[in-house]
Amino acid sequence: MKHVLATIAIVLCARAGVFAAPQGPIEATHTPKCTVATLKGRYLFGGIATLVPPASGGEALLAVAGYHVFNGDGTGKDFVAASINGQSIERQLSEPDRSVFDITYTVNPDCSGTYTVADGASFGLFVAPGGEEVIVFGTTPGVVLVQGPNRRVSPK
Repeated sequence: MKHVLATIAIVLCARAGVFAAPQGPIEATHTPKCTVATLKGRYLFGGIATLVPPASGGEALLAVAGYHVFNGDGTGKDFVAASINGQSIERQLSEPDRSVFDITYTVNPDCSGTYTVADGASFGLFVAPGGEEVIVFGTTPGVVLVQGPNRRVSPK
């Protein structure tokens, strides 16, 4: 009887191993292919950045919220509301509630890329292979920022 139970246990373990083994290509070994068209639509964002010299005269907190609109061709717009140390900076600009900036961006085949605002601020980015999310990090000297993941909320 012990031999029969041992044989059944070995067969069951072997079958479980076959069922648990990958049945197709493993996604981790599949390299995603991204292009500027991967990043298309409206993505909500919000976050806090620390500003240090040379971006500011001293340490300051920048709070931002808004949305990116990526056109799928390397161009787009940012719609942003912001404050520095709790004081709105929008009243200093043309729109009392928000600012609108032209942007350009690149996306590499490995889904990394760059993003630049017309005012000169620059960022790195990582895009989900399907374009459903993007993470942005500051590359402008003095801007310490990681933002995201920012989720696509509209295809346009």
